[in-house]
Amino acid sequence: MPTTRMTAYDRRMVRLMNNPQGRVLYATAARRRLAVAVHITLTAAFGALMARLYLAESEQMWAVVVMAVLLLPWMIATGVINAATRGLLELRERALDERQSAERSRVLARAHRVMTLLLVTVAAGLLMVGAASGDAPRVYVAPVLIAALVAHWLMPLWVAGLMAQDEPADDEGLAVQPS
Repeated sequence: MPTTRMTAYDRRMVRLMNNPQGRVLYATAARRRLAVAVHITLTAAFGALMARLYLAESEQMWAVVVMAVLLLPWMIATGVINAATRGLLELRERALDERQSAERSRVLARAHRVMTLLLVTVAAGLLMVGAASGDAPRVYVAPVLIAALVAHWLMPLWVAGLMAQDEPADDEGLAVQPS
């Protein structure tokens, strides 16, 4: 049970995150994995377009238009993952019960471990490319750092979406009928 008093904002967010209307989009583990995969793919597409804008010598207006078009499906995928996790990462601590709070801690710990491995891999890759070329790949450092920051920001959401459990089945059909 929350230890501090929930505000009207907290109550609205709990209602929003527990709204059953979009449940069909995340009802199974396969659909949740698909939502996370779509979100990762759209995020990677944004990253590739941003890197292209950064590295291109000419103006790339088409890339900005494509990013604007991809923004809506990215936001929808974010909402599906948030709904699948019942707002585990979006709700304030006082709006979570003990089980949800413990789950949030597990998700954040796992995301931290995954992110650490990702950063080590990226750093090793940059060092290997630099050693192979005889020079540090300076032109790629800014896009890679931005990508690492975005991954660090979104990793808990992705991990939470992958770790979310199926909703318990209704027990109406299993109830013992009085005779």
